[in-house]
Amino acid sequence: MSIRLTRRAALASTAAVAGVALPAVAHARRPADDAALAAEVDAFVRRAMAAWPDQPAVSVALVKDGQPLLTRGYGVRKLGDPRPVDEHTRFAIASNTKAVTCAALAMLIDEGKVKWDAPVRTWLPGFRLSKPELNDMVTVRDLVSHRIGFGLGAGDLLFWPNSDRTRAEIMAAVEHVPIEDQFRTSYHYCNLMFVVAGEVVAAASGMPWEDFVQTRILTPLGMTETLPLMTAADPASSALPHGRLGPPLRYQGEMQVLAESIQEVWDWSAAGAAGGFVTNPVDWAKWIAVQLNKGVLPDGTRLWSEARANEMWRPNIIVSSSGGPTPDMPGRSIAATYATGWQVMDYRGERFITHGGGAPGFISGTVLLPGRNAGFSFFTNGEEGMLTRALRSGIADIVMGKADFDWIADGQRLEAENNAKSIAAAAEIDAKQAAGAAPSLPLDAYAGTWRDPWYGDILIERRSEGLWLAFSRTPSLQGPLETYDGETMRTRFPDRREEDVLVTFALENGRPATATMKAVSPDADFSYDFHDLRLRKA
Repeated sequence: MSIRLTRRAALASTAAVAGVALPAVAHARRPADDAALAAEVDAFVRRAMAAWPDQPAVSVALVKDGQPLLTRGYGVRKLGDPRPVDEHTRFAIASNTKAVTCAALAMLIDEGKVKWDAPVRTWLPGFRLSKPELNDMVTVRDLVSHRIGFGLGAGDLLFWPNSDRTRAEIMAAVEHVPIEDQFRTSYHYCNLMFVVAGEVVAAASGMPWEDFVQTRILTPLGMTETLPLMTAADPASSALPHGRLGPPLRYQGEMQVLAESIQEVWDWSAAGAAGGFVTNPVDWAKWIAVQLNKGVLPDGTRLWSEARANEMWRPNIIVSSSGGPTPDMPGRSIAATYATGWQVMDYRGERFITHGGGAPGFISGTVLLPGRNAGFSFFTNGEEGMLTRALRSGIADIVMGKADFDWIADGQRLEAENNAKSIAAAAEIDAKQAAGAAPSLPLDAYAGTWRDPWYGDILIERRSEGLWLAFSRTPSLQGPLETYDGETMRTRFPDRREEDVLVTFALENGRPATATMKAVSPDADFSYDFHDLRLRKA
């Protein structure tokens, strides 16, 4: 498990809720209070950016009673470039897209074209899983609740890092992705099933997922600056991705530009329903408002019914539970749940509905506080997990009038602790390699084509300078394969934006026959699901 608060926490927070809705809290707020609230949030964001001075940009939307109180960009779109971001600058928001996919399904349910609790095979007859007994049991609701039993991030290597696979090829691979847990018993975050959910939208509506959300959601909402797929994002009007590439590990070292466009590092066009959106605070404020208004637009037009709105916020699976708040963890929830494209939790005694999003170089989040008819979002073009933690909890506390905890200082403390752990882990990795035994066979014996049932081929080539490993469908995952310890070897991918992998070979009759993988770094993002590969020499 990662020891850092990065994309893992943005997407799979352990903070959240019980299955009963908490009562709404009535708060009379004079018009002048709205201005004061916006000013307080603005000041907090500026303080947070000062505390994390390497963060290039942040943008924030704050909505109350259906009106945007604050839509603002802070910082610059690219380090070394003085051009500032503003409220119209686009950010990749990744898994915040999931709630839009669920809203699309809800609209089709209102029209009688989809049912939450009908089998997926009703719309996708070829849908199959690696546990055949589940083929006729998995429902549309299961797809969007992370409760089928896949491991965390299972199948993400089909599209993360950028792959050349089509949507049809991803769907064809689903039946081979391993399922590690029992059906409907535990929460495991799974992007892959949202890709399937997008195909349900397409099958039921007769148009691709991205066309449906554009024509039925974005256009009616007037979200003219939002793109369902990042491939259309103009770099000139986008915040560019930033991160730390080491040494010693990813997420350490100097902040730097990762790419000159969003799509260079984040092309999920084949997996758009799981995380394709690119947007800005002005447009996302409209999405927050229609969510809080349970599907009704300002002109009274209804996009989805109140029944569907309530259903999307109803918990479907428990994420985690705890003893509740403590003095040093005042926001800790008694229970966290996943509903339908949203996490639902108790936070300081109120209902807190949220989702995060993480892409290479971007972390973002959306928070709804229905009892106060308020909500906000934060988008960043860096990977500073403790900054986004401070924004999420700090802005929520301001909105709730409970700003009695210093989330900025607490985040800086935790970041220092995590950095120390990461540096120690890196030293241990290097020491183990330095002391490692040589492989039992000549390097030529490990070369060849290695095949996994769901990913496909991984090639190991013998070159004059040693071994070279290449993931056949992922251009950035290729590089030298070094000896590490006995039958375990490790990569050194030249593209340092990517996580290196340990490959452990198993011998049969004195020859390498099978292999397993895992990320070298304990900080590796969960979407590098190397551990789900079961390779056999072809």
